[in-house]
Amino acid sequence: MSNRFPRKRRLSSLNVAGMFALLAAALILSACAGIPPAAAPTEVGTQAPVEGDPQVLNFHNWQTYIDPIILSDFEKKFNVKINYTLYSSNEQLLEDVHANPGAYDLVVPSDYMLTIMRRENLVAPLNKDNVPNMKNLDSAFLNLPFDPGNRYCVPYQWGTGGIGYNIKKTGREITKWADLFDPAFAGRVAMLDDPRMSLAAVLLYLGYSPNTTNHTEIEQARDFLTSQSEQIKTYTLNAGQDLLVNGDVDITVEWSGDIYQAMADHPDLRYAIPEEGTIVWVDNICVMADTSHPELAEKFINYLLEPKVGAALSNFIRYASPNQASLPFINKEDLNNPSLYPPEATRRLMFYLADLGPDDTNFYNAAWDAVIKAHK
Repeated sequence: MSNRFPRKRRLSSLNVAGMFALLAAALILSACAGIPPAAAPTEVGTQAPVEGDPQVLNFHNWQTYIDPIILSDFEKKFNVKINYTLYSSNEQLLEDVHANPGAYDLVVPSDYMLTIMRRENLVAPLNKDNVPNMKNLDSAFLNLPFDPGNRYCVPYQWGTGGIGYNIKKTGREITKWADLFDPAFAGRVAMLDDPRMSLAAVLLYLGYSPNTTNHTEIEQARDFLTSQSEQIKTYTLNAGQDLLVNGDVDITVEWSGDIYQAMADHPDLRYAIPEEGTIVWVDNICVMADTSHPELAEKFINYLLEPKVGAALSNFIRYASPNQASLPFINKEDLNNPSLYPPEATRRLMFYLADLGPDDTNFYNAAWDAVIKAHK
């Protein structure tokens, strides 16, 4: 496919097996209380949609990207069943939607993928009368370029791309993209197998926009990375935190929540937003255009925007909440962490990845293919 930013992240340090274990505990408690149990998530790459039943909400989401208790509590409160299925990338989401028309009621695309899905008329305009809790959202995450006026979707979570590292191994703080290329760390660095994020890191290091469409600048970033084959040990999709934990690398480019989840059990790990600037992203929860029951989907969105529910979501997955009303209930350690909730000065150096259209996207992809080929 022409748009193949194989983005994210998703929380492999809290893996699918762990989520099943949590859900199993919830099932036991629910059974004892006479509560209809929440369905365990379907394995990534498989779907089991339940079409047409007004009491079933088909929610297709990233791996380990919700507190399972939120699902079971919603089921109990509204006497419904959530059929919860998983995907591992924005690209898989798009493929699943194309392959299974009418199968999903709610999905969670990232910013650039939402632009693509809007263009293809895959998401439905929100009936905001059914989502009064939108008033709780931080205005900084409203009316963004990928969804002007939030006509279609509601911000779900946000975070950054940055650098995870083991300070015991590096012997010093890592603060900038330039540190990735310090010869002292040769062969101990991982980067994401992601053309937009990893090229963005190099473009920022070189002083360019991470959304540049100047082919000469993109080629400079490509050529720089192809010259770093001895420096970069591997390019990984969603596993940089695991490489750190296992001691395979000392530094990795990764997404904020992935590193913070790993940090909970590994106190030598750190996360840094580089001084040169970085990518900020917003994931968005959206109602599908071909949903069988939009009102139930909007009811769930409204439920997620309740202050304590929104806080439970962020406290569980360790990403940042766009829900202003949730902040008093966020773990104080997270809320006061400038790498999770950056101050305004840092935010001014954070950029959304723009959908550049097929021609420039293909140019990025070709540049990335050259980087990966040179590394092998």
